[in-house]
Amino acid sequence: MGKMFSFDGLRSLVSGLGTPGRDKAATTDYSYIPLSDDQLFAAFKTSWVINKMIRVPAQDATRKWRNWQADQEQIEAIEAEEKRLGIQNKLRQCKTWARLWGGAAIYIGTDQDPSEPFDPATIGKDGIQYLTVMTRKELSAGELERDPRSDLYGKPKDYQIAGVTDFQKVHPSRLIIQIGEEHPDPFQVPGVNAGWGESAVQAAYDACKNADSTAGNIASLVFEANIDVFGVPDLMSQLADPAYEERVLKRFSLASLGKGINKTLIHDAAEEFNRKQINFSQLPELLQQFLLMVSGASDIPLTRFLGQSPAGLSSTGDGDMNNYFEMVHALQTLDLEPALKRFDDALISSALGSRPDEIWYEWAPLKQMSEKEIAEIGERTAKTLETMSRVGGWTGEELREVGTNQFVENGVFPGLDNVVAETDASGGFDLGEGDDGDDQDTNASPQAQDAAPRTLYVSRKVVNAVEIIEWAKAQGFKSTLSPEDLHVTIAFSRQPVDWMSIGEAWQSELTIAEGGPRLMEVFGGGALVLQFKSSELEWRHEHMREMGASWDWPEYLPHISISYQGEDIDLANVQPYQGKIVLGPEIFEEVKEDWKSSIKEQDKAQ
Repeated sequence: MGKMFSFDGLRSLVSGLGTPGRDKAATTDYSYIPLSDDQLFAAFKTSWVINKMIRVPAQDATRKWRNWQADQEQIEAIEAEEKRLGIQNKLRQCKTWARLWGGAAIYIGTDQDPSEPFDPATIGKDGIQYLTVMTRKELSAGELERDPRSDLYGKPKDYQIAGVTDFQKVHPSRLIIQIGEEHPDPFQVPGVNAGWGESAVQAAYDACKNADSTAGNIASLVFEANIDVFGVPDLMSQLADPAYEERVLKRFSLASLGKGINKTLIHDAAEEFNRKQINFSQLPELLQQFLLMVSGASDIPLTRFLGQSPAGLSSTGDGDMNNYFEMVHALQTLDLEPALKRFDDALISSALGSRPDEIWYEWAPLKQMSEKEIAEIGERTAKTLETMSRVGGWTGEELREVGTNQFVENGVFPGLDNVVAETDASGGFDLGEGDDGDDQDTNASPQAQDAAPRTLYVSRKVVNAVEIIEWAKAQGFKSTLSPEDLHVTIAFSRQPVDWMSIGEAWQSELTIAEGGPRLMEVFGGGALVLQFKSSELEWRHEHMREMGASWDWPEYLPHISISYQGEDIDLANVQPYQGKIVLGPEIFEEVKEDWKSSIKEQDKAQ
């Protein structure tokens, strides 16, 4: 028996899969052929697919720009400096040319020696003079740093500006450097790309070329959408006569001249005439698939690439665009932001004369909210501020500042911060709180100061009491409390307490959702109660206790008293009420020791 050789890979002797002699894919491999500058230039200028693939990510990464977080005067000064230098547009250009050529940079122009390291701390007011965008064609990369202990490891030690006498050297810290696509091994990059990256066109070149070629071929087919076919008797046998051939050509030339879309075609009865039409039904889908390949190669969804709404009744394109926005945000935070760090420090110093540590920025969101969404956000923010105000954990000044910032940042009331600042400066707004320096009348009545402490009983009436009573009757209760007497007790304090210190509840109406832990228990005095859990009621009770309210029982258990005939029913046969419980607003009263005398029960028949 001969030796059997085994090779790595998937092979089949039956189907020929993986066999070089039968499987064409078995001989397929990848080869790296760098695109020349002439090819890149021609592709960018002549192919809208490649042009858009290069421009769109760079444009989207910079078009909404960024929001500085600082005092308003500082923000205005920084934004004015950005406009003077044109950094937003120049960064867009730099990223665009980096994606096309493989690398580009912005030179930070100052009055310092460009070959020396750049220290932003040395920049004073108006210290940045200009910004210049250069591609790798004008800015040559120097020797790569091979010391792994250096933060420039794998990057050029310096750059040289081509075309300047003696090749002026530029230190990397004086450049805002952007590359197209990273090389897996920067030390093995050949030619003009050494020290830079790869063009974004390189990996997507075939996909773009196939899409352009398919579109061109489909366009050519349009001119042959209809082909006229004539059948001439004995044509082949008669063509041996040159005079016949001339007559045939003249015959069909006249036929073409006389025939148009709305004209009449005259032909011999023995001739046959047919019109062949090309079927275009599948070509749009075919072109769409080639464009989809470009979309995948460029990481740009078709909804953004083609500017059209997605097809399908349930298709919105939101998922694709959200993923794309995440990609652009990653480009901003991972590519642009680190490259801008040193420049931004110098920018702030150039705008303000110094670099305060508390100044920072965030990229403006790309996704635009509708007017309805903005209004909903404003409404939710207002309700949150109202709730925070009722809780009493924040001062009016704090809530005003937080609310103003939220309304401005969410685009609800643009410019509100400026109006508030002007109002504060003019002293035209009063939060209604006494100033420390105000003279207070020591003889003022107690109502004008803290309220007089008194006993406290807090409850919430059950809004859907009728539903609960119907459930109780269905469970065999002989009698129940009347609907107006069903309630939940939150506080029962015989110890006097300042009611004003307790404040309001977060919600005037409280709904306990269906389900959850529910129990039927018999409390003291034969009270048959429905016990349930509510973190809101428990928190509210604890808050009242912290404010000085007393409680005569070991723990607080939210419950509703259903009847005071608890000894007359077997709870083993009762299923606790599982529906929702709707509670009305809190009612503050003084404790009535004879409260039970006012409660009346109604029998099952009522």
